[in-house]
Amino acid sequence: MIKMAELSENTKFNVNVKTIIAICAGLLSIAGVYFTLIAEIQQLHIDVMRMESELDMNSEFRIKWPRGELGSLPDDAEQNMRLLYLEKYQEKAVNDIDYLKLKMKELENCIDE
Repeated sequence: MIKMAELSENTKFNVNVKTIIAICAGLLSIAGVYFTLIAEIQQLHIDVMRMESELDMNSEFRIKWPRGELGSLPDDAEQNMRLLYLEKYQEKAVNDIDYLKLKMKELENCIDE
């Protein structure tokens, strides 16, 4: 039977340079994969945080937009200006018609007399 030597600080063993290089390459490869996975996990975490933020903003928009709490589009402002113009124009036309009706009655009264 072969007797195993006890391990101690002074125990010597022979290792090929090829084996040491292979071990170093394996460790470097494992470290590279580890750091790549960590970076991917962090990027996915950031993406999830961004999506949650966008979801919150979308929910807020969905609730506040119909209420008019978030302002209006430029097209809405232009449309409102056009409506105001039309309202003023219509009011002026009604006033002109009323004025003309009054003048017609005055003319009718003058003719009847």
